[in-house]
Amino acid sequence: MADPSTYRPKPGEIPTDAGVYRFRDQHGRVIYVGKAKSLRPRLSSYFQDIAALHPRTRSMVLTGASVEWTVVRNEVEALQLEYSWIKEFDPRFNVKYRDDKSYPYLAVTMGEEFPRAQVMRGAKKPGTRYFGPYAHAWAIRETLDLLLRVFPLRTCSKGVFRRAGQVGRPCLLGYIDKCSAPCVGTVTAEEHRAIAEEFCDFMAGDTGRFVRRLEQRMRAASKELDFEQAARLRDDIAAMQKALEKSAVVLPDATDADVFALAEDELEVAVQVFHVRGGRVRGQRGWVSEKGAEQTAEVMEHLLQQVYGGESPEAVPREVLVPLLPGGVDNLSAWLTGLRGARVDLRVPQRGPKKTLLETVARNAQQSLARHKVARSGDLTLRSQALQELQDVLELEEAPLRIESFDISHVQGTDVVGSMVVFEDGLPRKSEYRRFIVREGVTDDTAAMHEVLTRRFRHLTEPRERTGEDGRPARFAYPPNVVVVDGGLPQVNAAQAAMSEVGISDVTVIGLAKRLEEVWLPGQDFPVVLPRTSEGLYLLQRVRDEAHRFANTFHRQRRSKSMTASQLDGIPGLGPARRKALLRTFGSVKRIREASPADLQSVPGIGPAVAEAILTRLLADSEKATPAVNLTTGEVLD
Repeated sequence: MADPSTYRPKPGEIPTDAGVYRFRDQHGRVIYVGKAKSLRPRLSSYFQDIAALHPRTRSMVLTGASVEWTVVRNEVEALQLEYSWIKEFDPRFNVKYRDDKSYPYLAVTMGEEFPRAQVMRGAKKPGTRYFGPYAHAWAIRETLDLLLRVFPLRTCSKGVFRRAGQVGRPCLLGYIDKCSAPCVGTVTAEEHRAIAEEFCDFMAGDTGRFVRRLEQRMRAASKELDFEQAARLRDDIAAMQKALEKSAVVLPDATDADVFALAEDELEVAVQVFHVRGGRVRGQRGWVSEKGAEQTAEVMEHLLQQVYGGESPEAVPREVLVPLLPGGVDNLSAWLTGLRGARVDLRVPQRGPKKTLLETVARNAQQSLARHKVARSGDLTLRSQALQELQDVLELEEAPLRIESFDISHVQGTDVVGSMVVFEDGLPRKSEYRRFIVREGVTDDTAAMHEVLTRRFRHLTEPRERTGEDGRPARFAYPPNVVVVDGGLPQVNAAQAAMSEVGISDVTVIGLAKRLEEVWLPGQDFPVVLPRTSEGLYLLQRVRDEAHRFANTFHRQRRSKSMTASQLDGIPGLGPARRKALLRTFGSVKRIREASPADLQSVPGIGPAVAEAILTRLLADSEKATPAVNLTTGEVLD
């Protein structure tokens, strides 16, 4: 670890303006991002007596090797730049809020010509409106099933939608009036979009307008003695009210707010948020994270940055209720107001039902932290034990906090690919995974591994590629402690030779042989045999198997594309763009072969001559692949 005095800025060098600062480690990787109203006192506080610092802050300062800063005009700009840098660099000492579970959302794909309602998880996509999160996917499906009789919105996949349009018949939901069936032209795209927009308005909390409208239509139908229509509208109202009952009324007014609460100990912090729309709890979400180098007020500030920074304006509520005011509350309120386009009230409730709700959210946060600690205690202990075992067995100076594993996949020397997976602190870091396409002519596993390792580690020995224009470390710029290859002594020696050729000598290379799960080191005649119950061996197996899975998945994708493309290669007039258009329209070569010339000509760029050439080639290939057989004798005919 570095001595902070070696990179402490000179007295008077740090400005007193507002700004954002970054600590970097010896490899140039950003490890912490912070902001300050005045940079000089804030940065000076990190270089005081080490013993007086918080343990997490002390670890960050000792890990750092340099500090840099950027001056901005005001604190709001500092807040925006800090958020951008945290998202870009993913610093290890900033708090990272990871969901304590994967929450499903009810999503409406408004960016499509015919919007679709569906259950979605994971990263949010542009052009899609999200409602939730919900605790369970079945709760979304129940709510959606109730509301489809009022808002007959499309819910089918693209493939089902396309096939229904091709055959001219809607699916079951279209026949029972739970879908307006835009696939067969029952409604126009504009009419279907209007249904989707009304559905979104209802889910966003504007419920009274629709209930009142249905009640008026029901009374009108009753006066006209159209009792069948009146009964149908009555059932629609009942379905709407039943969907509303699934959200408990928690506030007497039409409150539009997000309510946050924290629960923390010396190492971790748990966060819970209730999303209240129209006075009802529409969703609940939680995070559990290791503490960074921040105080509690800064934790609250960074939490709000990460929750709302990437959201659309309608996702920012009118009120944000928190257990304590974050640092720079006025600037944070101004930032939220700018995101929403209207005033956002950021405050701590003092009395009444909103304070009672905050206490309920706080109890949920405490329970979440307790559950997380019970679930993780064994896992954290075993991971630490595994890293310690590997450090002892491999005689490393420090625990292997970053492990990289490589594998090669091919079929008889064709479509050769390589994979690289990364484990940090004993856990997979999928954002660091990489895939390699090995050049043509390399069919041997050892030669392919030599090429992959050379390409990966060349980035550590060429200074011009270590950093980008913004000073951010480029890809592969962070070295591993241990490299794991699949195989025995020949594979290990080949890997060591490849790394030596590019000048890498301070990274330990090991091989894990599948048959007896032996650990091989370069130049050693005998392997290291770890006990079958060893946590270190289990970690190496996970790393090796993950690299194998990642390589095989990539190889299957490449092989599938090459096989599909090869059947359409060489057809006169059919270039890459037209091939993609055909596959996008029909989905597979089999469906293209079964299509008529008129169907093929409906694809942009496909004329009569090209359509005839496509069918002639595919039908000829089909006849070659399926020889004629005499049904009496079973003899294959020429």
